Amino acid sequence: MQYDPIKRVLGDVFNKTPFLRRVFYNLLDLLLLRAWHVQKELREWAANRRGGEQHILDAGSGFGQYTYYLSSMSQKWNVLAVDVKEEQVSDCNRFMRAIGHHNVLFKIADLVKFRQPESYDLILSVDVMEHILEDVEVFRNFHTSLRPGGMLLISTPSDQGGSDVHGDDEASFIEEHVRDGYNIKEIEDKLKTAGFSKVQARYSYGKPGQISWRLSMKYPLLMLNVSKIFFVLLPFYYLITFPFCLLLNRMDVEGEHPSGTGLIVKAWK
Repeated sequence: MQYDPIKRVLGDVFNKTPFLRRVFYNLLDLLLLRAWHVQKELREWAANRRGGEQHILDAGSGFGQYTYYLSSMSQKWNVLAVDVKEEQVSDCNRFMRAIGHHNVLFKIADLVKFRQPESYDLILSVDVMEHILEDVEVFRNFHTSLRPGGMLLISTPSDQGGSDVHGDDEASFIEEHVRDGYNIKEIEDKLKTAGFSKVQARYSYGKPGQISWRLSMKYPLLMLNVSKIFFVLLPFYYLITFPFCLLLNRMDVEGEHPSGTGLIVKAWK
């Protein structure tokens, strides 16, 4: 399924005013289980850092919801957000200026080539690496760009059904992916090859999360891919399913999973 056209439609709707953009971010934070996992890790990282200056790279910023979240945590933090899509970069810069977040800048950049030696205390990469074939090159750039002691945080599909692929004869649910998901040891080894001294990886999207993802994301996206008229029906659909998704998301974030369709990976320089 082509995901980008639906994202563009959503962007057009919610980019009309800063208020709608904030509503959109809040909806993403509630609906997307990966946002629950990523924000939990960011809160832990930020626990003793809110009072000091930090330099952060949002590598593959997309709609900009994680940059918005980080820039809201402390005005002393400086966030550079990079993405390859010019229209998203321009939209995000306009939004951040409109709401007075002057500690943020969005830029166009290719992560395969982007590196700024020892510039960042934290690099965030959410649902990006499954789109990039030259992943080890990107990991090396991340390592070079981190300051000593800095941390890389990655959210990406796993090979345990990530991208909704469960066998060799199935294709990715999202056609833009160049890999269906990482084996947990594979990504750990690649990060160590890139120079990281310590790597921790865990599964997300265990059994509760997989059910929530189907209810909150897969089925609505499939409907929207058939016809945009389903935009009218979505509020009624979520009125029924949303409470169940919230409960399932909480169970997934608080639980430990022997397997899962997502990975949360942390690596330190």
